[in-house]
Amino acid sequence: MNVLGYAQKLGKALMLPIATLPVAALLLRLGQGDLLDIPFMAAAGGAIFENLPLLFGLGIAVGLSVDGAGAAGIAGAVAYFVLTATTKTIDSTINMSFFGGIFAGIIAGHSYNAFHNTRLPEWLAFFSGKRLVPIVAGVFSVIAGAILGQIWPSIQSGLDSLAHGIANSGSIGEFAYGLLNRALIPVGLHHVLNSYFWFGMGSCQEVLISGAHSMGQALPALTKLCVDPTLAKSLVAGQEHTFQFNNVVTPEVTAVVNQVTETVKTGDLNRFFGGDLSAGKFMNGFFPVMMFGLPGAALAMYLAAPAERRSQVGGVLFSVAFCAFLTGITEPLEFLFVFLAPALYALHAVFTGLSLVVANMFGTLDGFGFSAGLIDFVLNWGLATKPVTLLVIGIVFFFIYFVTFSFAIKVFKLKTPGREDDAASESSASVAKQSKDGLAKQYLKALGGHENLANIDACITRLRLTVNDMSVIDEQTLKSLGAMGVVKLGNNNLQVVLGPLAEIVAGEMKSIDPNEDLSNVTLP
Repeated sequence: MNVLGYAQKLGKALMLPIATLPVAALLLRLGQGDLLDIPFMAAAGGAIFENLPLLFGLGIAVGLSVDGAGAAGIAGAVAYFVLTATTKTIDSTINMSFFGGIFAGIIAGHSYNAFHNTRLPEWLAFFSGKRLVPIVAGVFSVIAGAILGQIWPSIQSGLDSLAHGIANSGSIGEFAYGLLNRALIPVGLHHVLNSYFWFGMGSCQEVLISGAHSMGQALPALTKLCVDPTLAKSLVAGQEHTFQFNNVVTPEVTAVVNQVTETVKTGDLNRFFGGDLSAGKFMNGFFPVMMFGLPGAALAMYLAAPAERRSQVGGVLFSVAFCAFLTGITEPLEFLFVFLAPALYALHAVFTGLSLVVANMFGTLDGFGFSAGLIDFVLNWGLATKPVTLLVIGIVFFFIYFVTFSFAIKVFKLKTPGREDDAASESSASVAKQSKDGLAKQYLKALGGHENLANIDACITRLRLTVNDMSVIDEQTLKSLGAMGVVKLGNNNLQVVLGPLAEIVAGEMKSIDPNEDLSNVTLP
């Protein structure tokens, strides 16, 4: 497997543990004193965030295994515990954060693939097969931990320097991250980028406080802060301290230090929910784009479509636009135009980078447990800095997207939904009417049948396939069936962008008997 193909498979595996974040954020937020004030609910949500590296190890191990077996997940947990204990014993200052989970998951996933069918001598037969996998993963993790224990302090120092460099680069770093975040979506690698910014970049240490106030205003709901670890070491329990934050609304918080805990939060997302009042600068700018910008783009594409086709594309465009607004899930909308009009998508990537710059320029800070949609925006209103300002920025971006997309589509005669070639437009509009079983067989035949597919997988919006012979892939037929795009990653890795049907189609393709004759399946 080539590097790009492996990276996209790793990105897909990351989706499994990341999928736990919505429930974690919901429990953590609703349990806070300014909402339902249920401490055990908040603790339940916090427990998921605190153990996210372990969940990364479990999820990646299952995601990389050949059959998604639970034994791989157990091996991932074993590998994580062994790896982190080994490195910390060598050097107690090591904090691998989510990287520890990623390494453990990779070790466990490949250990499962290599040893889950291994047969041992009869006197050791009990440990054969899947029971052998956690043992092997543990051994490999000891070796990996011994190596990382020596080299990780230098790597950790480099990552810290990178984090400080990006954080201190201001608008340049914010713009670059926003641009890359969208630019990597077509190849499915944005999850790898996001994982570092949201779960690994920057750290803070939790401090329990009392009697907090800011600018003379009491902060009764604020019972903990997350501050720079270097500052935390200098704090003395029982003494009052003024904490400075790079935040135009709450520039400082004065409070009595009750306890300096050993809990360290890493990454913009973890720090935001952990009480770091300076976190959220790499999440806030997504709200204007996902809630407002992309719906504005959808409206522009709808009005640009010929009048006779608006009824065909309107339902699709408005449903995916509402999905982006409500939940922050944008891929179904983005893939409607990324391959039809890549210039528009490039403009969208630039606007995303610009949105992060503008959101931070006006001093807003916000975060999300899943994505930057209305649900997270409302849920985290009480944690956000200047949410009203962020809302106004979003409305402005709605008009920016609408005006620029409308202008570009009409002036440069770009193809967007409803403006494609007749055949492509009609096939795309009729996909939902086809029987799912028949559609899966059609896709399978257009991909060369089971004999051409070494692996069938899917994420939210795309089939992720390992193919034996790329030359037999019928791209035109795939697009006629409704595929929004086909992405080739090297000689053997293929992504077929289907939108929300992807996981359903993948499951049905797997269920088709490999010996079934597909010669009678009619293709468009």
